Amino acid sequence: MKTTHIEHIGIAVNSLEESIAYYEKVLGLECYAIEEVADQKVRTAFFRVGDTKIELLESTDPEGPIGRFIEKRGPGVHHLAFAVENVGEALKHAASQGVRLIDDVPRPGAEGLRIGFLHPGSTQGVLTELCGHE
Repeated sequence: MKTTHIEHIGIAVNSLEESIAYYEKVLGLECYAIEEVADQKVRTAFFRVGDTKIELLESTDPEGPIGRFIEKRGPGVHHLAFAVENVGEALKHAASQGVRLIDDVPRPGAEGLRIGFLHPGSTQGVLTELCGHE
């Protein structure tokens, strides 16, 4: 697997509007995109910090992944995303190393990326996303 950089850090939030205000007014960052990913039941907002992005995740359905995460753990860091050269090959490589996959094949994600998640039970407790432009 060829990992090139940390693509983004995903943070689950109760309210995009409140959270965007914090990142902009307190941290001085600029929200450059808001997007809904309907099949993941989430609205996202993005900020750049150098070469890395912060992705805020607001649930659009309490039964969606972010809604369940917030219900169980509250708002906070949800996942760490790594950019890889080929998401499909990276998922196959992770599986060959005994990592439990959430996604067997890449699927569409925000910002036109192809994504695949690795189960935190196999990744030292960190929900890990592999993503890239394929």
